[in-house]
Amino acid sequence: MYQALKKVALSVFPKKILFENEVFFRSLFAFHLHGKTHECSVCSRGLKKFIPIPDGDLLCPFCGSRSRTRRLYWFLIENKLIRGKVLHFSPSRSVYRLLKKNTEIQYFSTDFENEFLADYRYDITQIPLKNDFFHLIICYHILEHIENDKTAMEELHRVLKPDGVCIIQTPFKDGNIYEDFSKKTPEERLKAFGQEDHVRIYSVDGLQHRLKENGFQNVEIKTFPANERFGFMEETVLIAKK
Repeated sequence: MYQALKKVALSVFPKKILFENEVFFRSLFAFHLHGKTHECSVCSRGLKKFIPIPDGDLLCPFCGSRSRTRRLYWFLIENKLIRGKVLHFSPSRSVYRLLKKNTEIQYFSTDFENEFLADYRYDITQIPLKNDFFHLIICYHILEHIENDKTAMEELHRVLKPDGVCIIQTPFKDGNIYEDFSKKTPEERLKAFGQEDHVRIYSVDGLQHRLKENGFQNVEIKTFPANERFGFMEETVLIAKK
């Protein structure tokens, strides 16, 4: 039912209107899903269930957060990482809304392709800010879209403060990094990398090694288990520091 209602809403309302009023629209849909079985770590709602979507993920019906978004926000809160100047690439709307209104930080949300709610359009390979600027950088599902990922990594390292943290996640595969820049069309990239606008698939070890090659001295791999109550799936993230 969720997917059908979403399709109707997109056919009736402009995307900008839906984004700006998302919490209200979701509250109408999710009213009957209040409960105590599950809990969203982003919006703190108790709910009867998360909503399964076609790609296999679980959506919070109240704020629209995905599993990885809920895990991310939980990790940030648990480790007290939300501080100072925060750079967030292509932010999920649920976390964007929380960080945007946080008066204790300077929040720099950015999306180069103008597909997400964001306040800036920084090119990750040429970030227009000074060295050692950010306390926290969130780079979730970005680098697999960037052909010149080595320059992007150098830039992330450059603008991160010496005591800062850069949290990175991409899709992963076993073995080595697979990239082939001769594949240019959406069809070729979908077949090779699993999505029309991806240019590679990293392995966990391959991404860690490449980050270290391009400036980061300390790159920790963290694999988290699934958690049914919070709708977390098993996933891996990389925590990079200077």
